[in-house]
Amino acid sequence: MTMRVVLDTEFGSGERFAAARAQGGRLHYIAIAAALPPAAAVQDAQLRDAWPLNVPGFHRVILNDEVTLDLLVGAVDAVLPQVAARVDAFCLSADVAPAWARSLAKLAVQGATLHARAADEALVWALTAAGFVCRIAADADAGRRAVAPDIEAVYHSRKPQPAAQAAPVRRAVVIGAGLAGSSAAQRLCARGWQVTLIERHAHPAQEASGNLAGIFMPLLSKDDNIPTRLSRAAYLFALREWRRMGGVGTAFLGADCGVLQLARDERHAKVQQDALAQWNYPPQYARWADAQEASALIDAPTPHGGWLFAQGGWARPSSLCEAMLAACGERLQRVFHTEALDLLRVDDEWQVRGADGALIAQAPTVILASGAGAGQIAQAAELPLAKLRGQVTHLSVDAAAVPPLLPPLLTLVVCREAYVTPPSGGIVCAGATYDNDDDPALRASSQQENLARLAEIIPGDAVAALAYTAPLAGRVGFRVAAPDRLPLAGALPDYPNAGRLEFLSDVPRHPGLHCLLGYASRGLIWAPLMAELLVSQLENTPPPLEAALVDALDPGRFLLKQRRRAQ
Repeated sequence: MTMRVVLDTEFGSGERFAAARAQGGRLHYIAIAAALPPAAAVQDAQLRDAWPLNVPGFHRVILNDEVTLDLLVGAVDAVLPQVAARVDAFCLSADVAPAWARSLAKLAVQGATLHARAADEALVWALTAAGFVCRIAADADAGRRAVAPDIEAVYHSRKPQPAAQAAPVRRAVVIGAGLAGSSAAQRLCARGWQVTLIERHAHPAQEASGNLAGIFMPLLSKDDNIPTRLSRAAYLFALREWRRMGGVGTAFLGADCGVLQLARDERHAKVQQDALAQWNYPPQYARWADAQEASALIDAPTPHGGWLFAQGGWARPSSLCEAMLAACGERLQRVFHTEALDLLRVDDEWQVRGADGALIAQAPTVILASGAGAGQIAQAAELPLAKLRGQVTHLSVDAAAVPPLLPPLLTLVVCREAYVTPPSGGIVCAGATYDNDDDPALRASSQQENLARLAEIIPGDAVAALAYTAPLAGRVGFRVAAPDRLPLAGALPDYPNAGRLEFLSDVPRHPGLHCLLGYASRGLIWAPLMAELLVSQLENTPPPLEAALVDALDPGRFLLKQRRRAQ
């Protein structure tokens, strides 16, 4: 089905969005707003339930498989250059500057329509120069025409326009059934793709995504850097998507119980408070909990307080993966207990083969989402990914044990250099280490490291005694991280065929081969948004992030940096 893309420079009360939605069909509505009104002011009940918090950046709201709303919070002159879309219709507010005309033309498809409210002569001339054929709107108020009538326009560029990209063949193979692969399968199936999911284990989420509890929370910084902006968008998108599934603790195991990130010392507490003051976040997103409140929350004295993320919490990744794969329905074919080791491009399709050379599956599109296992695939072997060992300690809540085991029984997640979760299924999780070795076995030294950090976070004799009384128990997993600690989401670079490179657009790619890798310890929040980004790239639809962040995630960024240094 053809999708209409609308760009509105003033969302307002959402009346134009409601009117566009009422026309039916598949709709992608991009709306720019300096600030978002509170959810209570939104009349549409479905939209009100999914309404984002008023924080800067791009907010993708998926209302259903036919209607997507992107709310872009910020000044138009800052936001517009970050939009990457092919727009069919523009709705311009009265404050649109003539300088924006060329930016609008770059987004317009041939024949795109435009309605500008109260357009002055300078804007009309600028739009005309950019390729829009303008006239006074038929329904413009005649009494206002002498001052600033509404303008209607159609885009007719004399310059050659890029050919419309052909619709993709909606068949894909996803390799890896952890958070990255399960999220990709779920989003692809929701868009009508047929997906073959290959996993070397008998069940999903058995490696890096196999911990009993993963933590979801954003990053904060005073300068609002790329990791901060990306984590904010990913965290809030994940929360919205999980609510669409039925909610944390209902659709899958976990709890949005809140996360308290304690300050390390007095200096760090000042840094944390300065970051909050700089951005004036809504308290539902992040607020300061002083030492008195923080001590009450953890039932132990803590001297400095910390950030409180009220909507953060923990989730069991395997449960989330199962829920996402169940939502795929009949469009998903599971090929488990099978390891993909070789890819060969034959007649515009990728053949996926195992160790014995036997064909496992084939499709025009393949997505590598196998974490540390991706390095065994020749086409991904040169990606600069590091494998980091992480040991989590499991503390049993067993007062009957001799001696009794008394881990902290918290009502929220608490973290600093390490983290500790509320009990679930009789287990408290504490961790995790960052080790540079390949040892898959539990070891006492890593447990002691976890318990020492736990005692620093939650002081008290009972917690300190765990270092001597807790049996060796837990889990070892191997995270995969890029040098810049950002995920890789997009088309896989073709290292052998790369020559001189100046821009990301110069990086050669393997046709139809993509990756979702490098999630490190933030897979819970990275996975939903990275999958949505990749699907938008596969379907040539507007991405859910500003252009600068999309570039920061491009798997070709390391090859580009490498060649720039060598040139």
